[in-house]
Amino acid sequence: MDVTLLGTGSADGWPNPFCGCASCRAARVSGEIRAQTSALVDGRILLDCGSETPRQALRAGVDLTGLGAVLVTHAHPDHLDPSMLLYRSWATDTPLEIFGPRPVIDACSQWVGNGSNVTLTVVKPGQRIDLRGYAVRVLPARHGGTDEAVLYDVQAPDGKRLLYATDTGPLQGDDIAAMSGAHYDYVLLEETFGDQAVRRGDHLNLTTFAQTVQAMRAVGAIDRGTDVVAVHLGHHNPPTPELARRLKAFGARVVPDGTALSRQRAVAQPVPPRRTLVTGGARSGKSHEAERLLAAHRNVVYVATSGQHPGDADWERRVARHRQRRPETWETRETLDLVRVLSKPGPPVLIDCLTLWLTRALDLLGAWEDGADLDRVERDLEEEFQRVAEAFRTTSRTLVAVTNEVGSGIHPETPAGRRFRDLLGRLNTMIAAECDQVLWCVAGRIVTL
Repeated sequence: MDVTLLGTGSADGWPNPFCGCASCRAARVSGEIRAQTSALVDGRILLDCGSETPRQALRAGVDLTGLGAVLVTHAHPDHLDPSMLLYRSWATDTPLEIFGPRPVIDACSQWVGNGSNVTLTVVKPGQRIDLRGYAVRVLPARHGGTDEAVLYDVQAPDGKRLLYATDTGPLQGDDIAAMSGAHYDYVLLEETFGDQAVRRGDHLNLTTFAQTVQAMRAVGAIDRGTDVVAVHLGHHNPPTPELARRLKAFGARVVPDGTALSRQRAVAQPVPPRRTLVTGGARSGKSHEAERLLAAHRNVVYVATSGQHPGDADWERRVARHRQRRPETWETRETLDLVRVLSKPGPPVLIDCLTLWLTRALDLLGAWEDGADLDRVERDLEEEFQRVAEAFRTTSRTLVAVTNEVGSGIHPETPAGRRFRDLLGRLNTMIAAECDQVLWCVAGRIVTL
């Protein structure tokens, strides 16, 4: 199966020519222009055909002379420009089959003359189509009303299998179950809205994209050999380098228009880091980033080190916001015993955060009490630091830990504040040395150290 992505953009492409946002300007400066999403399989089957698609084929170095079938997901103009049937008729009248929901066929019928070799076929979710050795399954999409939009599962004669999933909102249980055991070679999955909230349930953003990938992994639709590519990309996404970094955490990637996936896939995918430390100042985006890194995992143990603060309304609001944005399938565990958590096998662990862990450890050692033996406290802490660092080194779990970078701000006025700053600096240095990746958050931007 040879899959060429003729376009990877949303309805208005990316950048939008009328827009001056940072994302569009970055795309214009880099010269990365994305046309409306479509894909060509083996030069014979076209998935969606918007107004830009035929010209995009030529830009990709392929043509449509061998085209035998067009599978259209829905009748929106970025996925179907039926006038291409007229332009095609000026060059050839070889047989062509068009498949799509009823609105697609109604739109195409006005462009097909009597005696034409173009066949129009209405499809609905659940149908199977045999296209001269290509086995096609029609799957439901969450886009518009019932039967207005579909997705396509295409298996080539060589056994390779593709899921073309654009446009759709989050897929439901039965939709995911229909893909069980598919072990797709390619998944082209829409990701339109980046970090924006989706006003209607017709599209995915980065959060629901990760959840969809997670659900498909759980049923064997996506495995280690699947090439997951984000398509239907628009300017609500961050610029491409940041988008690529974010998608990598989900086991997905972003590619330019014109990419031939089967040829590019010869390069082995890098193994994702297993232990990551996320550091930065207050409100820099550390927790958001840590959660993003594990968003494609259904089961995560979220280790909350903050403890309870009865009567503190502001703290309770903060905790509630954190819990609200975490998936329901994640387990929250309030504990300071990091060594015990990390010593046992299990799902990924997110520790938020080491700064509060140190604060509570100092509380338990009586470090703030008058007359406290601070040298003894530091010796005890040093031993605990070593135990935690050893747990980071030897754990079999995927691990993301959050901490604060407090050494770059105002010089602490009190001896206790200076001691806390120094201790946290030592702890961060020891833990960073045991991690495969260290990320620094600044103003919501991520720097890899």
